Amino acid sequence: MRSPGRFRRVVLAALSAGVLLAAAGCGDAGDRTTKGTTGTAEAGDVLLQPLAAPGPGPFSASTARTAPSPSAPDAPDGAKPADPRTAHPVSGAAPGLYGGTRSVAACDVERQTRFLTGDKEKAAAFAGAADIEAVQIPGYLKSLTPVTLRLDTQVTNHGYGSGTATAFQAVLQAGTAVLVDSRGVPRVRCACGNPLKPPVAADGEAVHRGERWSGYDPARIAAVQPSPQALTGLVIVDADDNSWIERTAGDSGGRDRTPADPPPYEPSDDLLLPAPGEPSEPPSPETTPPGPVPSAPTEQETPDDFGGTPPGEPGESDLPPGDPWEGEEEVPEPVPEATQVFPAEPDEPAGPDDFTEPGVPDLFAG
Repeated sequence: MRSPGRFRRVVLAALSAGVLLAAAGCGDAGDRTTKGTTGTAEAGDVLLQPLAAPGPGPFSASTARTAPSPSAPDAPDGAKPADPRTAHPVSGAAPGLYGGTRSVAACDVERQTRFLTGDKEKAAAFAGAADIEAVQIPGYLKSLTPVTLRLDTQVTNHGYGSGTATAFQAVLQAGTAVLVDSRGVPRVRCACGNPLKPPVAADGEAVHRGERWSGYDPARIAAVQPSPQALTGLVIVDADDNSWIERTAGDSGGRDRTPADPPPYEPSDDLLLPAPGEPSEPPSPETTPPGPVPSAPTEQETPDDFGGTPPGEPGESDLPPGDPWEGEEEVPEPVPEATQVFPAEPDEPAGPDDFTEPGVPDLFAG
């Protein structure tokens, strides 16, 4: 029979080991590099999440449907590098921001609903992170549109643990299946059922941790901004033939159609325009190499405030003294006006409107 003292020592040792294991587990969860960092929403620490990896604290098993990922938009030729690890804002209404396959949903919304509503604690945690009530989860998920990302995209992700949802910053790989709302913002990651929110901007350069994928570029990451108005549909890119699809908001692909008014650019065009590091507008056509500097106008060349003599044309100050009509041909307007309106008529006396004074010869006569 074990003595009370020995039993007490065994229990204390077991409790101590449990505390140490728990502390090690929490420390590992808070400083992961391959599985993620939970417990913080600070924008300076961002987890990279490949498209199929569930990541830390998944809410559910994956409901993403296997489908070919559409090609990502091409970066412009000769684009200058941007500040590293900077997310570029893109409107959720931008055509080509998302992709998919015609008549095929990127996520199984009904299965996702069963996963989340089947566990009351997870349902409550999910609803709290999504700013809804738990009873609203089925209708909320049904209102979202299943698509795939075409750009590496930063979001505020939420991991589940101990009955709560914990926020952390993450970059989701292009090709990741998500559910987006009527403003074009990703709200659920289908590989894990985690609720999503718009990202938190970093104050300075962010540190990206985790597994990097082929094509990952920390200078070309999107941050989806809500569209100003609610969208009735999304214009996405067909993964099969790189063509345009118009998908009705909240529809799983059954009403997909070709847009009646397609976007004025190709699906492969870059969406992060203006290109990072390049001016937002082309140089002004007036910007030309410097030439000779024109001389400043003189007093006589400067027009007066009432629309006087233009520069370069003779005025009263230019006429030689004693010959007031020598420059008349340079100012043709008064001559035809006086000749046509007031012809000389020597046989009739001058009327009150005649501008010829007595005793002054008519210079326009004959």
